[in-house]
Amino acid sequence: MGVLAEVIALTAVEAESEGSAARLGRLFENHHHRLYRLARRLSSSPDDARDAVQDAFVRAAQNLDRVPNGSSSEEAWLVRVLVNICRDKWRHRAVRSRADARTSAFPTTVNSDESRVIAHDAVWRALEALPVRRRAVIVMYELEGIPIPAIAQSLGLTAVTVRWHLSRGRRELAQIIGRTS
Repeated sequence: MGVLAEVIALTAVEAESEGSAARLGRLFENHHHRLYRLARRLSSSPDDARDAVQDAFVRAAQNLDRVPNGSSSEEAWLVRVLVNICRDKWRHRAVRSRADARTSAFPTTVNSDESRVIAHDAVWRALEALPVRRRAVIVMYELEGIPIPAIAQSLGLTAVTVRWHLSRGRRELAQIIGRTS
């Protein structure tokens, strides 16, 4: 997180007042670990996760007046920004991957490391095929273990809508993975 801390420090220096710099520093200290864990679940690599967290805090620094007060409200705002950043990256990656020709044949004999890599790749491809909001709900609930009410608050949805996305997402994942195996 060294680069992220440097970016936060540089952005804080540019902030209009010392109060803004202090608030940005407090936001970072209070929320960067949680945001990184979530970003790691939403991203395919640690570097992508660090970039997403860095982008979220840069946006917070640029829009510090929009960040609500209160720890849970701040976190919800930062989570929403992070999910939107990841969503944009997924869209960008999906457009790029459509342009690339994909090979569908896998070797018939593979060792366990290769099997793990292939399974990991198949799951990420299946996740990328889901609609963005549904993917975010699945990742937040299934991988991050966030409760439905917290997901609803973070994404600005109702709990019923989150449950619907979970149900649909699970079925779609099973169908997608079933087609590729």
